Amino acid sequence: MVDKFMAQPVILRIFGFSENGSSHKEKIISAVGGFIGILAVILVSQLFAGGTSLIPSIGATAVLLFAAPHGRLAQPWNVAAGHVTSAVIGVTCAIWIPDITLAAAAGVGIAIGVMHLMRCIHPPGGATALVAVVGGEQIREMGYQFVMMPVD
Repeated sequence: MVDKFMAQPVILRIFGFSENGSSHKEKIISAVGGFIGILAVILVSQLFAGGTSLIPSIGATAVLLFAAPHGRLAQPWNVAAGHVTSAVIGVTCAIWIPDITLAAAAGVGIAIGVMHLMRCIHPPGGATALVAVVGGEQIREMGYQFVMMPVD
C-alpha cells in the first residue's frame, strides 16, 4: 500500500501541503462563523463609534478563531493581549522613531518579543503593530486612541 504522503506530488510536499481533516460541515460552519463575526464587529463599531472601526488584522484573527478555534493562537488571552500589546508598541514606535522603515520593523520585532514574554503570541498582532506605524495620517493622529478604537 502506498503511503498518502508519498503519493502527493513532490512540489506539494516541499511546500508543506497536507490533508485537511475537517469535514465539509466544519468548513462551512467556520466560513459562516467568520462572516458573522466580521459582520458583528462592523455593526457594533458603527453603533458605538459612529463609523466602521476595523483593521485588516482582524480578518486574520477571524481565520484563526473560526478555522482553528482550538489552536493556541486563537485563545482569548492570545487574541486580546496580542492585539492590544502590539497596538501599544506600534503606536509607541510610530511616535518615537522618526524613520518609518525603522519604526515599522521595530514595531513588529518588539511586538513579537513582548508577545513571547507575555505568552500571548497572536500572529495578527504583528499586523496590528505594523498598521499602527504605516497605516497613514489618520492613524498617526489618533496616537494611543488607536489601541482601543483602531480606525474611524
